[in-house]
This record gives sequence, structure tokens and C-alpha cells, in this order.
Amino acid sequence: MKALVLAGGAGTRLRPITHTSAKQLLPVANKPVLFYGLEAIRDAGITDVGLVVGDTAAAIRAAVGDGSSFGLDASYVRQEAPLGLAHAVLVARDFLGDDDFVMYLGDNFIVGGIAQLVEEFRTTRPDAQILLTRVPDPTEFGVAELNDAGQVVGLEEKPQQPKSDLALVGVYMFTSAVHEAVQHLKPSGRGELEITEAIQWLIDNGRKVTSTTISGYWKDTGNVADMLEVNRMVLETVEPRQGGMVDAGCDLIGRVVIEDGAQVSGSRIVGPVIIGAGSRVTDSYVGPFTSVAPDCVIADSEIEYSIVLRGASIRGVRRIEASFIGHDVQVTPAPRVPKAHRLILGDHSRVQISS
Repeated sequence: MKALVLAGGAGTRLRPITHTSAKQLLPVANKPVLFYGLEAIRDAGITDVGLVVGDTAAAIRAAVGDGSSFGLDASYVRQEAPLGLAHAVLVARDFLGDDDFVMYLGDNFIVGGIAQLVEEFRTTRPDAQILLTRVPDPTEFGVAELNDAGQVVGLEEKPQQPKSDLALVGVYMFTSAVHEAVQHLKPSGRGELEITEAIQWLIDNGRKVTSTTISGYWKDTGNVADMLEVNRMVLETVEPRQGGMVDAGCDLIGRVVIEDGAQVSGSRIVGPVIIGAGSRVTDSYVGPFTSVAPDCVIADSEIEYSIVLRGASIRGVRRIEASFIGHDVQVTPAPRVPKAHRLILGDHSRVQISS
């Protein structure tokens, strides 16, 4: 069995961060989201992985390499444009051959992994097995309709009037039958080859499609709010560790990770928190559910429930919360006089100012 990991896409909902970074490489608890998926695939006993890449191919290749650091054998499939999940299956045909495979969206996060689900698929071998979860707003997802016997009878992508609240989770398992389905597709109204339509084709042509409704934790980390929520959840599982330097004037409470080479002085750290290697925290408060990447500076400031990316500096800022601070960003106080806001913002930025 192989794995097809989708690691392309523009990440429009995470702009401006994704103007310069692949969305799959944005960190959760200081580890790229993509890595959690690759580890879940490995733990399910799959080693042959194809990564579908687009404009950020170089960054994905640099991060994953040949896959050996994950215990995987990684190949790369170029998708010239993000033309849909089924299009990714189409362009990966040579890599997939006639093998069964799991398709995993590289920006999705599932607690507990997929080992049990893959084993179930290997045992029963339907032509497609999909994962479902109940969501408050199904119009944002592919939606499944089940009959009274719990069988999948219909699928629709981002419907205006959903027939259920069961959304497709970003993990799919297929036999080679899906290739025939994909060949019959035409672009949808969104201009994409929809995987929901491919699965619907299998249903309509008498192929076996099964579903599993998961009650565990799943997130599509496609926006900042979801990134912060997944970061919170992962930090809940960390074990305290002190690898860097912490002086006697510090107060560390709860699950706090100080990575090797980090320096913390005169500060109060309330976990769960992770302070990355080479970062310096001085005379500051770092509150729960905060990840500080390597080589950052936090001085005379307060921050909590936030993600801070590599090389950022926050100096003299009294309170930051529920924020996503990008690579090499500098956050400083505004001059007291004149009373005005001075901003340098990239495209698609969003700023909230307390006047």
C-alpha cells in the first residue's frame, strides 16, 4: 500500500504568511504540520510515499528530503496548478500504479493517527473508504449523505444546502478503481476535478464505498484560528523539559519545554509552552498554549495563546494574545507622541487596533 500526500496549494486563507511559506510547513508546537501526517503514515506501516507539490516544491523537498529521516521512501509528483484533489490522483498515476493507497491532505491533523483505519481498509478492501466527522458548518466542506443503513449514497462539495452535517476528513483510502472514476470527471463549477465526484462515480457504478465517522480530534489547519487550536491541543501533550539556560529569577509553571540553547531570564512561563532552541526570553511573561520557534527574542513583553515563527522579535509590548507572528517579524511599541498607529502591512493582512 502506498500513500499520496498533498503538499501543494496556495494557502490563501493563511495569507500573508503563505506568501513566503508553504502552508504545510507552518509549525504546530514547533514542528511542521506536514511532519505529523508523515509520521502517522509511517506508524500505519506505509513507507512508499508520493508528495504532490506545486509552487512551494523546493521548500517541501528541502524539509522532507528522501523521507529517510521519517522512515519513509519519498517521491515527488509535480502538480502545475491546484486543480483539485482528483487531479492530484490523476497526475500521480505513474507513482501509484495499481496499488491501494491512502490519500492524506498535508495540512490536516488527526489525533491518534490512522493506523487502525488503514488496517480496517486492508482487511475489508472496499473500493473507497472515507472518514467523516460532524461539523457545525458543512457548507465549507465536502459533505456525505448516508441512508438509514449507514451506507454512503451521496457526496457533494461545499453544498449551499447540505443534506447532512457529516464532512469529509482529509484522509481517503482507495483501490485502483478510483483511477477509472477520475478518468470520467470534468471540471466542476470551481474549475477543479473533485474527489467527491470521483467517489460518487464509484457509488453510481456499483463499487463498494464505506465510511467511518470519527469522534476524535480533526482539524484542517487552513486558517489562523485552526492553527492556534491545533497548537493548543498538541501542547497539552508535551512533557516538561529544560534543555536551555533558566536563571534563578524565573518562575516556570506546568508543562514548559525549554529547548537546547534557549535562554530564559527574569521571566514567568506558564505552560503548556515551548521555547525554541536559540531563543531568548527576558523580563517577560509567556502564557499557556504558546509556541516560540527557534532564534526568537521576547523582551519586556507579555504573550499567550500564540504562535511565534523563527527569527521574530517582540520587545516592550505589554500584551499579545491569540496571535500568529511570522518569520523575522519585529513587534515594538508605537511612539507615545503623536498618538497614531504606524503600520507596514503586506497583502491580505488583517490588523485589529484598540483605539
